[in-house]
Amino acid sequence: MITRSVMRSALSGTAALAAGLLVLLPASHPAAADSRTDPVVRAPGLPAGAAIAVAGAPGTPAPPGAPGAPGPAAPSGSVSPSGSASPGRPGAAPAAALDGSMLRRDGVQALPARGTPAPPELSALSWLVADARTGDVLAARDAHRKLPPASTLKTLFAVTTLPRLSEHAEHLVTDEELDDIGPGSSLVGVVPGVRYEAADLWRGVFLSSGNDAVRVLSEMNGGLDATVKQMQDKAKLLGAQDTHVVSPDGYDAPGQVSSAYDLAVFGRTGLASRDFVRYSSTVDAEFPGYGGTFGIMNTNRLLTGADGVEAYPGLIGVKNGYTTDAGYTLVAAARHGDRTLLVTVMNPQWGGVHAVYEEARELLDWGFGARGRVTPVGSLRPPPAPLPPHPTVEAAAPEPGPVEKAVRAHPVPSESPAVHARVAGSGAGGVLPVAFICAAALSALALFLVRRGAARGRRGARES
Repeated sequence: MITRSVMRSALSGTAALAAGLLVLLPASHPAAADSRTDPVVRAPGLPAGAAIAVAGAPGTPAPPGAPGAPGPAAPSGSVSPSGSASPGRPGAAPAAALDGSMLRRDGVQALPARGTPAPPELSALSWLVADARTGDVLAARDAHRKLPPASTLKTLFAVTTLPRLSEHAEHLVTDEELDDIGPGSSLVGVVPGVRYEAADLWRGVFLSSGNDAVRVLSEMNGGLDATVKQMQDKAKLLGAQDTHVVSPDGYDAPGQVSSAYDLAVFGRTGLASRDFVRYSSTVDAEFPGYGGTFGIMNTNRLLTGADGVEAYPGLIGVKNGYTTDAGYTLVAAARHGDRTLLVTVMNPQWGGVHAVYEEARELLDWGFGARGRVTPVGSLRPPPAPLPPHPTVEAAAPEPGPVEKAVRAHPVPSESPAVHARVAGSGAGGVLPVAFICAAALSALALFLVRRGAARGRRGARES
């Protein structure tokens, strides 16, 4: 009887102490959100109301290779810098096709499927062909080679300045605004003392490649220097790292360069703007002058079919150019059915003054013919914007329970520092060992009392 009573008392005391100590354990709290799981800030987008559906615009399906979209067909080989096919590995596309590193390599880069013709052999120092909607680069040669762009740089001028000026804005031209235009510049025929609408000047830029129209629009935009800075900032925003702007009209200037890749980025950005497409695809128009208007015609012969160059079916524009340093350059886009391709051709080395158009034609023909049979070697899509700094929020300490409040009010004496440190804290790692130690001590005490009671019982029996 005595034994059972002592055992029950010891066990009850142990359980009560353990339960009291468990009150000190903090309540569980949900883990704080990790900044790495936050949605990525949407990348710098293209203008809304796109004339050409481009990836990133509202309602546009995800392009192949994007999360949740079907991947491209596996390549059977790649085109080396020499232009010869090298055996490929069936299956997933190489990582370079996803991160764009192939475009940093020298020579021709392409991944046609087995049985698909390689890209045409061209004389241009640099070229590129891409899908305008998805931004997928189908093939390229020296895509990031820095070269003088000539008037194709007006594509960057347009995507920078068009959204900032109303097409009905008017400006009275002065003599000073037309000073210092480079000798031999292409001109539309802007006349000092005449008031022009911005829409007229934009037709002068796209059709006649008029450097005089660029100068006046730059003044309307806040001045030449401000416009150059805006263009440079826009290029950086779009991920066009090869471009350095000195003159907004593309006229030869020391240090002024761009690349086939960057010019394609500017052209693709422009294709998302209805105004850009409308101006760049206009064949002819009337331009204001003294007392009336005169006719102007687009100098892009692949669009107009002039001077013996056959017009390309479905051509949209975009911009052609020529300077002594740059040679002939061209950014062109064409639409066949539901697909729009974009090409850049820079400085053909043979074939005469029309070679730039014929080499662009070959690239467009190849791109349309190879639909679905080419693995992209890069992308024109803008880079994602960096994440903003994620604020650090410290979780509030849990409200102490009644036992913990009592312990804090009457701390354990200093001769037991380890026990004091662990009980005062709220972490489970410190409280549980204390509970088990106390329980073990009480169990030992109970066992001692049981044995002592048993011994007393035996002595009593002998005495009786």
